[in-house]
Amino acid sequence: MPYKLTGRILKVRLTGVKVTIFDGDAVACEHPRKHGRKGQYSTMVEHVPKQHQDVHGLWSRKWFLDRARSFGPATIKVIEMVLDRPKIQAQAFLDCQNILEGLGKNNRQRLEATCQQILNQHGYPTYTTLKRLMASMNSDSQQAAPPLPAAPNTKKAPAATDTAERSDVYVRGADYYQEGR
Repeated sequence: MPYKLTGRILKVRLTGVKVTIFDGDAVACEHPRKHGRKGQYSTMVEHVPKQHQDVHGLWSRKWFLDRARSFGPATIKVIEMVLDRPKIQAQAFLDCQNILEGLGKNNRQRLEATCQQILNQHGYPTYTTLKRLMASMNSDSQQAAPPLPAAPNTKKAPAATDTAERSDVYVRGADYYQEGR
């Protein structure tokens, strides 16, 4: 069991498809290499220590869904999606806690509206995507902020003014710039 190797110096070999961990010359364990989103887990259930397999009395699926229920149905669905993502459900508990406590603590209605919007868009709910979407929403209308028009990419034509009418402008004529003068 890899957790029994805690505190030992191990060697790791990373390839494009595998992560292999060696204890001396022996292979301790091998996992498929994850690509894409940073921070993904690749834990094998049989590698989890017995004391961590039973999380009864600690955070649980029911505990997070009960908390999400106070926000609304969209938040419940998002929390279910986050909980269903990893093979080991406990790996999603911190994400759920951050979503409910970090984003929803003072913004219950906005979090519910944000969750509904990400569900409507068939998005991939993570703390970061919810936080960014929530920041882009107007708190009054609960809708995404309207896009601002792009700035013009052409210069404005200078206003046509007759320099003869202005006394503070002195313009030399073409004859001043002739050669041999």
